[in-house]
Amino acid sequence: MTSPNPALDRLTCVIPAGGVGSRLWPLSRANAPKFLLDLTGAGDSLLSATWSRLTPLAPSERIMVVTGNAHRESVLAQLPDILPENLVTESEPKDSSAAIGLAAAILELRDPDAILGSFAADHVIRGDVLFRRAVATAVRAADQGYIATIGIHPTHAATGFGYISCGEARTDLSPFDLYDVTEFVEKPDAATAEGYLKAGGYLWNAGMFIAKASVLLEQMALSEPELVDALREIAASWGKKRGAEVRERLWPTLPKIAIDYSVAEPAAAAGKMVCVAAHFEWDDVGDFASVANLLTRGRPSDLAVLGDGAQVLSDASSGIVVSESDRLVALVGMEDVVVVDTADVLLVTTKDRAQDVKRLVERMKVSGGGHLL
Repeated sequence: MTSPNPALDRLTCVIPAGGVGSRLWPLSRANAPKFLLDLTGAGDSLLSATWSRLTPLAPSERIMVVTGNAHRESVLAQLPDILPENLVTESEPKDSSAAIGLAAAILELRDPDAILGSFAADHVIRGDVLFRRAVATAVRAADQGYIATIGIHPTHAATGFGYISCGEARTDLSPFDLYDVTEFVEKPDAATAEGYLKAGGYLWNAGMFIAKASVLLEQMALSEPELVDALREIAASWGKKRGAEVRERLWPTLPKIAIDYSVAEPAAAAGKMVCVAAHFEWDDVGDFASVANLLTRGRPSDLAVLGDGAQVLSDASSGIVVSESDRLVALVGMEDVVVVDTADVLLVTTKDRAQDVKRLVERMKVSGGGHLL
């Protein structure tokens, strides 16, 4: 029987698993970043949940993970089905252009017609059938030479997400839910976000990119030719005796640049970018306020509790308590509070100020508190 979407048979899913998640400190740390943690109370880490979400789209031999050397063993422990050649490690973080670009360069050598789909390791998605439908639509567009992304219908005027401005519907590529991308917009202030919501035509940028590996690299090379040359040289040596020497020589020289800037924004300006307007629930779990929202399913009057064996006693309180200790956490009359109790750090803030935790982390980096990060 002919597949309704044969291009899916050429899809390799790439999971970039990097970043510390500093807004989720002290729960998320350098040696235990958020993608390795269970932040939903479901019993699986965000990385494991991402892998399970992708296996209906691609078998394990077509799923790659790009992560830091320090997390290699943890990733292998959480993903026992990953093939060794599909675990790509970085000696130091170089942002998403290098991470996704290296995966693309490796795939390009394996199959010049390969389609790459990049899906972050630390996002929460509910509605797997809708997710697979959106990816299948994006793959069809990618097969026609476009770079596709997946945008999320906004449910509120979020200031923590970037936005995608959508143009004309692309009914020539898909009968529904596919649009030209006219612009990528950085995280807006509250008034601007409200304006986007009222105007319509704006989607949250979920940071998912689907394209032929060769097309993605060709687009990246227009703005970062030296980066792409280096990535292709590293890929050519991957798995060979000289591979380690080539990586050690070239990787530290690579620029740090997000794929939004090296690929997505210039591709949109050139009319090469399309967006699937998806309908599944999505969150990048960027701070403790978003974790609380996930755990309470958006009920702001509830108190969310996370942690195996957490002991919490509350009266007229809301927000979130995350506990890794065996002590009792007692709250009385605390609204929208954030309490994170670990063995060596106690964090207390509010949901409104949850994004500002990152500022504490930055201060600790320069004040001698690095051992707690």
